[in-house]
This record gives sequence, C-alpha cells and structure tokens, in this order.
Amino acid sequence: MTRFGILTSGGDCPGLNAVIRGAVLKGETVHGQEFVGFLDGWRGLIENDVMPLDRSSVRGLSHQGGTILGTSRVGPYAEPHGGIEAVRRTIAAQSLDGVIAIGGEGTASASKRLHGEGVNIVGVPKTIDNDLDATDYTFGFDTAVEIATEAIDRLRTTGNSHKRCMVLEVMGRHAGWIALYSGIAGGAHAILIPEQPESIEQICAWVSSVQSRGRSPMVVVAEGFTLPDMDSAHSTKGLDGFNRPRLGGIADVLAPIIEENTGIETRATVLGHIQRGGSPTGFDRVLATRLGMAVTDMVADRDWGKMVALRGTDIVRVAFDEALAAHKTVPQDQYQEVRVIFG
Repeated sequence: MTRFGILTSGGDCPGLNAVIRGAVLKGETVHGQEFVGFLDGWRGLIENDVMPLDRSSVRGLSHQGGTILGTSRVGPYAEPHGGIEAVRRTIAAQSLDGVIAIGGEGTASASKRLHGEGVNIVGVPKTIDNDLDATDYTFGFDTAVEIATEAIDRLRTTGNSHKRCMVLEVMGRHAGWIALYSGIAGGAHAILIPEQPESIEQICAWVSSVQSRGRSPMVVVAEGFTLPDMDSAHSTKGLDGFNRPRLGGIADVLAPIIEENTGIETRATVLGHIQRGGSPTGFDRVLATRLGMAVTDMVADRDWGKMVALRGTDIVRVAFDEALAAHKTVPQDQYQEVRVIFG
C-alpha cells in the first residue's frame, strides 16, 4: 500500500477541504492509498507534525470553508528548522511515497525546488485571484466573485439611499479577475484593475457622468490597481510571509480624491479577508473535488513534478515549470470590451 502526505499552504481558500476529501475518498477506494495531513502547511512537513486522514476524518468536508489541516506562510526552506534534510527526515519517518502540496504560486515554486532535489511531490493549484496561467480556473475564485458581487449589491442600495459614490476594494495583487467579474456581475460604473492604470481625471469623469443621470456611482477597484503617477501598488502594512508588500487601502486613497474633484460624497469599503472565508460555491466544490480525485491518479502513476489543472472541462497535468511560467492577467481586449460601458 502506498502512503502520501497532504498539505495546504499559503492563504486559505474556499474549496481546500473539498480537495482533501476528494483525494482521500478516491485514493482509498480506487488506488488503496493511505494519507496523512501535515499541519499548518510546510511547517508540519519540516517538523513532522501530522494528523491521520481517512474516510471518517473527511466526511462532510466539501461544504466547509478553510482547511482542516491549517495553513501558514512558512516555507519548506525556512530557518531554523527547514531545509531538504528536514523534509527527507519527515518523509522517511512517515514512510511516505510522496507529497501532495495544495497552494498557489509560492507553494508551486517551493514544490518545484523540492522536486529538483529529489522529493516525490505533486501540486494542486489554489488561488482566489485566478492568476495561474496553466489552469483556466482555480477553485475559490468563483466563491470570491460571488461574495464581492453580493457586497456590490448591498453597497448600491445604501449608495442610492444617500446619493453617494461607493468605492469597493477587492483582492487582486497582479490580476484583476475578481474585480472584473464581480464588477460586471454587479453592474459597476467603473472597474479598476492592476493591468490597466486609469487617471484620476478619467475615474472622476465616469463618476460625474453617472451622477448627471441621477444615479449613484459604484466603483470596484482591485487592491493592486495603480494610478499612472504611482510607482507601486498602495501598501502601508509592511511585508507578508513571502516578503511581498501587504496590499490594501487603495479604495481609501481614491475615495477622498473622487469626492474632492467631483463634489460627490464618497465612501470606501475594503472587503478584505471576507472574500476568502465561508462555504465554497457549488462550482468551486465540484472543481476542487475533481482536482483532488485527479491528483491521486497522478501519484498512483508516480508522475512527479507536476500539478493538476483545468483546461476547458478536462482535468490535465502540467509541469511546475509550465505552471510558473507566467501570471494569467486580464487581457487588454477583454478589459476594453467592458470599459466602453463605464460611466
């Protein structure tokens, strides 16, 4: 019987538990595999901190948000306990045939490095930003869009009541997919994304145009959006666990500028971690379950150094190199086709 370790790393995301459930159920039933879960991401791997995973421990997990394994920003090479020898010791101590790492770009990068050093490892892509180029969609994205869309609907009612301009900030460091999809779904009057700088003059022109028709303007902005004169995305919160600036607050920057330039009372809302919490949508539960099931086929085939991905309606396998080749950003033509109806 083969035995594998599963970990969830990086930011939490709706659908992680569904991946774990799908992997354990199919792995046990079809391939006769056993599983353990590493607690708190890579930390559990380098410190040999595990929990058993079997049918009873994953029962009813598909609708639960978060991850029963916990997660962290700790990397497998983090000092003082990390490194390839610590990873190998845990794998040997647990008699594992390989590791399944569920995570985003940082997790895939660490997995690629470990694979290069001889570790049997595969991946499952995870990011609500939907910015991995090797897969059409990542689980968690659909849930984040639904949450952001509901926030737009709610903000529009209060904005209409007070005749205010409402600015909603959603996640999206490099890619504006959440802002674009939720903004379209919620009928936003302007959508601001990292891929497309817009001048404050243009933003205010859209806002004023909406007010002139007797409407209350609704602006959706991704956290990574920059005005043309900004050298980098707005950040005042230091660095995260991967030494990247913690983004957040661009809506608070824009709102007073819009109010000053248009004379329209303007309020900002930063949606933040609400986008990552709660139960996954049906789409994300299905996608996550399919990815979890598919990764057990991959480890059964000993097809290491790859991750599962969605292409069209098919689950395929892609190498870590391909998965990390580029961010999937919003194409210029896709943004422009929506931009024509702003204001």
